[in-house]
Amino acid sequence: MISKVFNCCGLACSVLGLTSFKHIDTNCQDIPNIVFILADDLGYMDVGAFANHVTGVNPDEMYYETPNINRLVNEGEAFSSAYVCPLSSPTRSELLTGKYAATMGFTTALPFRNTWYMTAQQPPQGAYIHDAIQHADPIKIEQAWNNGKSNAAIPAGLPIDEERKCIMLPEALDGYHTAFVGKWHVGGMGADGYQPHDRGFDEVLAYFDAGGSVHFNWRDVWDDKSKRRFPKMPQEEWMVGKAGKETGQSYLTDDLTERALDYIDSRVKCADKKPFLLYFSHFAIHTPLQAKEEHLAYFDKKSTKGWNNHQDPVYAGLLKSLDESVGRILDKLDECGIAENTLVVFMSDNGGIAGKITPGGLFTDNTPYLGGKATLFEGGIKTPLIMRWTGRIKPGQWCDVAVDACDIFPTLLEIGGIDPTPYYEIERIDGRSLCPLITDVNNESQKYPRNTFMFHYPFNVAFYNPVDGYNLTPHSAIRSGDMKLIFDWHGRFYLFDMKKDPYERKNLAAELPEMTNKLFMELLVWLEQNVQKQYWPTVNPAYDPAKEVRKESPFVNLIEVYKNGGDVVKAAAVPDMSKVVIQ
Repeated sequence: MISKVFNCCGLACSVLGLTSFKHIDTNCQDIPNIVFILADDLGYMDVGAFANHVTGVNPDEMYYETPNINRLVNEGEAFSSAYVCPLSSPTRSELLTGKYAATMGFTTALPFRNTWYMTAQQPPQGAYIHDAIQHADPIKIEQAWNNGKSNAAIPAGLPIDEERKCIMLPEALDGYHTAFVGKWHVGGMGADGYQPHDRGFDEVLAYFDAGGSVHFNWRDVWDDKSKRRFPKMPQEEWMVGKAGKETGQSYLTDDLTERALDYIDSRVKCADKKPFLLYFSHFAIHTPLQAKEEHLAYFDKKSTKGWNNHQDPVYAGLLKSLDESVGRILDKLDECGIAENTLVVFMSDNGGIAGKITPGGLFTDNTPYLGGKATLFEGGIKTPLIMRWTGRIKPGQWCDVAVDACDIFPTLLEIGGIDPTPYYEIERIDGRSLCPLITDVNNESQKYPRNTFMFHYPFNVAFYNPVDGYNLTPHSAIRSGDMKLIFDWHGRFYLFDMKKDPYERKNLAAELPEMTNKLFMELLVWLEQNVQKQYWPTVNPAYDPAKEVRKESPFVNLIEVYKNGGDVVKAAAVPDMSKVVIQ
């Protein structure tokens, strides 16, 4: 049971007393093993089965090849409206805790950055020890807002956390043997006490606490224990990673897959017969884009190059290796005779890196969805989600109900025989179990209770806004029912009816002012009540309106307009989506 509960400095966290929650009587004869596979930067339209669901085009006619992920769709349940955060670390924090990322201070995915902890400095009043001191992209045009801050570590309940602790999935999944392999990126840049082996995983096969990794010759970097990057860090060794023993594989995706396969073998042979959780967190298909030579040669000559503007053989090869990894996992479950007692969950941490809005590369294309990674348009926050449990989940079914990453935590608890209710009531997690949607895909019973989802990204970003072609400004968003409002802090509203307009082509903000006002108020109330002010953007006192390049939408502080009783819809710019610059 929980011994102490609090909301500390706006962070929704708790201190855990006893970790044994009441087990529940599931509809399953046996508690299943769980294999959770998380792809990195994989777009919705990158997966053949999902692209087919949208376009009707046969995957054989597409450029990318994902037959094994498609197999999961055919053998399980696919979620067509699964939301995540626009970047990696925030989504990972939601998956592991069930809480909205911004409530924990995860507002962006940080590269290696100085934090208060890593520089051995006392944080300012109200700040968290693992907040980055500063993070900004090199943007040359005028910025009306200064960036908010971002946390880099899920609070662990250590003395320096000042009683903050967020319970994580392996800590909550009582009765399971748990293992982690791959990308962590929620451990404060390698802070001691915040790595997967500190947070409840029984085995850590290999890990790296960073946003990306080279796909060849990574071992020395992962095993680096020196203080060269953070010379003042208050720990003896840098806990940034562990490459593990040699597997004989020279390509990262293959190496991590070998470790995952060996772990499955070891659990099948283990005498204790505990169910296992394998949390397999890929670095594919994150930059740097590097593929195996055989895949490069194959995709360079493939006749379907250019379908949906998918044309980069390096990207396609990296994706091919990811898909082959999924296939090897599925084959191993069959080989070991445990496929029918293993839940496989597959998803991505954010939308695809859209080449049209990203400086410096081809990457991918999320068309017909707008935008990509780092945006709050659908291309940035809608990703593939698949659940397969042979014999328990009806194969080939699609669920169109909107869900999000916070739901994974309680879902896996319930499927693991643990009552998630205390986490709803005491821990105040935001997610809810997806189990009702396994048998009721249209949610006719309303047993899946969520219909409102929040997003917060308080940064000026080098990526381009597809609507005007300039660098992204801070954004927050809310989806309530079928209506989605994006609040661009520069002073713009985007309101979309997601049922009628899933590709965000008609901005209804001016046409439906009451709805715009209602959702804006709900979003602001949520931010005020749940997100600490240091994680909000702040007005830039050096901003010069005369140098503003966005001539059609000059800066307006809509929060001030709202607080002063003004009409925010009349004050805001409402971009015409028929004039989208980057398509």
